[in-house]
Amino acid sequence: MTGKPLPGDPPGGRRAALVWGVGTLVYLVAVVHRTSLGVAGIDAAARFHIGASALSSFSILQVLVYAGMQIPVGLMVDSLGTKRVLMLGAVLFTVGQGAFALSHSYGMALAARAVLGCGDAMTFVSVLRLGSRWFPARRGPMIAQGAALFGVAGNLVSTVALSRVLHSAGWTPTFLGTAIGGAFVLVLVALFLKDHPDGYVPAPAEHAGLAYVRRQIADAWREPGTRLGMWTHFTTQFSGMVFLLLWGMPFLVEDQGMSRGGAGGLLTLVVLANMVFGMLFGQLIGRHHGARMPLTLGVIAATAVAWAAVLGWPGGHDPLWLLVVLCVVLGACGPGSMIGFDFARPANPPERFGTASGIVNIGGFTASMVTLLAIGLLLDATGDDYQLAWSSVFVLQLLGTVQILRLRRRTAQLERERIAVSRVESVHRGHAAAIHD
Repeated sequence: MTGKPLPGDPPGGRRAALVWGVGTLVYLVAVVHRTSLGVAGIDAAARFHIGASALSSFSILQVLVYAGMQIPVGLMVDSLGTKRVLMLGAVLFTVGQGAFALSHSYGMALAARAVLGCGDAMTFVSVLRLGSRWFPARRGPMIAQGAALFGVAGNLVSTVALSRVLHSAGWTPTFLGTAIGGAFVLVLVALFLKDHPDGYVPAPAEHAGLAYVRRQIADAWREPGTRLGMWTHFTTQFSGMVFLLLWGMPFLVEDQGMSRGGAGGLLTLVVLANMVFGMLFGQLIGRHHGARMPLTLGVIAATAVAWAAVLGWPGGHDPLWLLVVLCVVLGACGPGSMIGFDFARPANPPERFGTASGIVNIGGFTASMVTLLAIGLLLDATGDDYQLAWSSVFVLQLLGTVQILRLRRRTAQLERERIAVSRVESVHRGHAAAIHD
């Protein structure tokens, strides 16, 4: 794509940066809410008098709601507009976090996490759509990368700040404080956010109804690239997400004997490595499209080797250097999962890419949900044997890797054919225009 703006492109500029900044701030706060339980798992188990499997239900339900909302949220953004959906999302995750702060019963806390997950699900898709409405199309990759980095920043706030506040201020003030942050960004959205610049009103959607939705989903699913993207997201994302979302802190403290401060430092390392690998992978794929599959398989292999070394280390606690290596490798899981969207994009036209993206995104969150449940059940069944519980990672990696290898050749073949057809059509149109002139 050239650096010249396309016809009808929005202008960008400072106003666009301000509006998009408000949207990404909402996403950052949503991620803080989403990941706050990751540093509070031990405290939650004591507060609600629950075991490992019941504790994992918090994150399982939250992830289940998030994954299930991906496609409906895309439809809501199309029909209601970005501002309304972001406001609704902020209201839901703020109410959910506030209710979680005040909960003393397991049932009420579980319901609060479900409401939070619903609101969280409305943020990322909305922010991506907001960027596409305010910035020229050529800025699309920068907008997507910037939004992802805001999410990483939210994760960093949880691992660095919330873990310290929680153990100094206590449960209710900590979670109520983050809920107040949600109320703050809700006010910012109401005051400063607009769906699109003046004079750039998008055309109304031409299609509606359940039949259209079913056709969109079916057409996207039939594409091997969509399924390869989903299995890539499935296989790469879940290990790092489960570690950060819930089970990393208990594993490091209860099984490895680390202090909470030391464990929090390693969780922070995962987030920082995520940022570094995100920028590195983006540069590599942007310059060398063929790097997608080697990077995908490399992330899977490195994650499997790191977990095998940590779980198989003889005699008690693992050395610190090995845990550091594990956390650095887990930092590559999130950027690795983003490669799934690059597999799905060439397989789907622009008007169907939103649906395909929803399918891809469901993959990693489904794997995360299954692993959260498996670890909780195995910990309860084995008397907190973390080595056996975390071994469930290998089962899902094997399943996903088989599917990736099965789909990669057909996807690559179709991509080559489409690129060839696109080039022929481009040359043909240019030749015809020259003759006409």
